[in-house]
Amino acid sequence: MDLRAYYQKIRETTASFQEDDVVVVSRETGDGGKAGVCTEVPKAVAAKMIVDGAAAEASSEAADAFRQAHAEARERAEQEMAAARVPLSLVSTAELKRLRGARDRD
Repeated sequence: MDLRAYYQKIRETTASFQEDDVVVVSRETGDGGKAGVCTEVPKAVAAKMIVDGAAAEASSEAADAFRQAHAEARERAEQEMAAARVPLSLVSTAELKRLRGARDRD
């Protein structure tokens, strides 16, 4: 393997990307890699994966769908975290009785 050509190809592939993060689609590999899994990675990592044959750049439609699904999942997770942050106050029995007594007098 000619290392100069290998690294030159990685540099050229890196330079061809427009964005800092690239969505790639994995390819099936002999060491157990699954085909068709989308992942967003930095462009240097994407270039190495593409040159090594472990992945291919996702189409713009597939990348948009992946990013949209990821944004929706993040939004759902944030909503669930916000719902879990319900304010909770512990009140002693004496304080509860006092509050109930004040309410009954009104």
